[in-house]
Amino acid sequence: MTDLKTKYLGLDLKNPLVASASALSKRTPRVKQMEEAGISAVVMYSLFEEQLVHDSLAFDYFMERGTERFAESLDYFPNLDRYNVGPDGYLEQIRKNKEAVSIPVIGSLNGVSNSGWVEYAAEIEQAGADALELNTYYIPTNPRMTAADLEQNYVDLVKAVKAKVQIPVAVKLSPFFTALPNMIARLVEAGADGVVLFNRFIQPDLDIEKLEVDPTLHLSTSAELLLPLRWMALLSGQTTADLALTTGVHTGLDMVKAIIAGATVTMVASEFIAQSVGRAAEMLAEFENWMTAYQYDSVEKLRGVLSAKNLQNPGAFERANYMKALQSFDNKLP
Repeated sequence: MTDLKTKYLGLDLKNPLVASASALSKRTPRVKQMEEAGISAVVMYSLFEEQLVHDSLAFDYFMERGTERFAESLDYFPNLDRYNVGPDGYLEQIRKNKEAVSIPVIGSLNGVSNSGWVEYAAEIEQAGADALELNTYYIPTNPRMTAADLEQNYVDLVKAVKAKVQIPVAVKLSPFFTALPNMIARLVEAGADGVVLFNRFIQPDLDIEKLEVDPTLHLSTSAELLLPLRWMALLSGQTTADLALTTGVHTGLDMVKAIIAGATVTMVASEFIAQSVGRAAEMLAEFENWMTAYQYDSVEKLRGVLSAKNLQNPGAFERANYMKALQSFDNKLP
C-alpha cells in the first residue's frame, strides 16, 4: 500500500496535492468538492492589502495622485468594496469553509507593507485558518528603492506577522531575487515556517487596436514547471522551511517531478480552473501509479531523490548544465 501522507507547515496532510490560492475557494460547495476529489488542503483566495486600506487617506492619495493628468487612471482599481467580497466577507468565507471540510484551510494575504494588513493576520487566525500564506506581490518601480531595502521589507513583514499569530506562516516568493537562497534563509530566521515557489505574476498585454493595457489572465502550462523545479532541487536540504512548489503542476507526473526535486507539497490552481476540481482524483491516481511502478512505497522516500544534494553531479542544476543543453541543441541543427 502506497503511503501518500506528508506534513506541511506542521499540518498532517493525506497527500501532497494542495489547491493554491484562487477564486475556487470563494464558494464553500466547491471547496467541499475539492476535499471529495482528494485535495489535502486549500489555500484561500487572497485578501489584498488594497482592500484593507482603501478607505484611508493614504490610499486615497495614491489613487488620486496623477488623476488630473490621466482620466483613465480612475479605472486602474476595481470596486474594492465588492472585489473578493471584502475583508469581512473574507473572514466569513474562512469560517464557512472550515465548517464544511475536515482538510486544512490556509488563509492568504496579498501585499507588501507591514502596516494595517498585519492586523488582519490575527483575524484570519481567529476565523479558523490553520495556517497563513503571505503572497508578497510587489513590483519595485522606484529607482531609489534598493534591493536591500526591498528585501528588508519582506523580512520585517514576516517578523510583524509572526508577532501577531500562532499559526504557521509561509511566504510565497517571486523568482526575481539576486540571491534567492540567502533571501529564504533570512525569511526563515525571521520566523517563516514555509516557502512557496513561485508567485506567478499576471503579466499585462498591450491591446494594439484599443491602445490600452490588457490585464487578461493566462493560465499556466506544464512548461512553466521548469523554473520552480530547478530551484526546488537546489534548495532542498538547504533550508529548514517546508517547500511548496506551485506554477506548472498540471498532471500526476508533474507532481512526481516536484516531489523528486524536494518539494514538501505541490500546489495547483490553473488545472482545476481549466478542467474542474475533479482532475485532482486523476492526478493523484497517476501520481500513485507511478510510485507503485517504480516501487516507492511512501512520499517521504521519494522526496528529494533528484535534488542537488543527492546527485553525484549537482552541477546538473547549475551553469554546467546550461552549456550541455546548448551543445545538445547544436547537435540537432542541420
